[in-house]
Amino acid sequence: MILQYYMIHDNVYPPARSHPSDAGLDLRWSPEDTTLRSTRIEPGESILIPTGCRFAIPHGYMMEIKNRSSVAAKKHLLVGASVVDSGYDGEVFVNLHNTGRVGQVIYPGDKIAQAVILPVVPVRFIASDTPHIYEEYPITISDRGTGALGSTGK
Repeated sequence: MILQYYMIHDNVYPPARSHPSDAGLDLRWSPEDTTLRSTRIEPGESILIPTGCRFAIPHGYMMEIKNRSSVAAKKHLLVGASVVDSGYDGEVFVNLHNTGRVGQVIYPGDKIAQAVILPVVPVRFIASDTPHIYEEYPITISDRGTGALGSTGK
């Protein structure tokens, strides 16, 4: 698959794989303002980090913005709001949340997340006339039923 992208300004670090076998393309902080030397994310704070890129995600696919293992493990910066639909054609931002106990500083060009392209399964939802859909139309081999969080740990 070929995925076209557009760099919004001159200071963009293009998305790239560090190794040919990598699943994700590294996304970097690419601020348009060249006077920005760093930004700080305080504990418990979430900020939107611009990538400087727009992506032409094909219909039937989505881009998922994922954590980079090193950023999550070493800096406690986790990605939120991670789905980019094929219909979105604006700049992609990375929502970074500091789950750690100390502020973290990032610099232009720092790898902050990774983008993975995934197929979207077309689904059509059909409402049921009965709340016992699982008894009338078994769709799973599990006997879990409506058991939710922690139900298998009993």
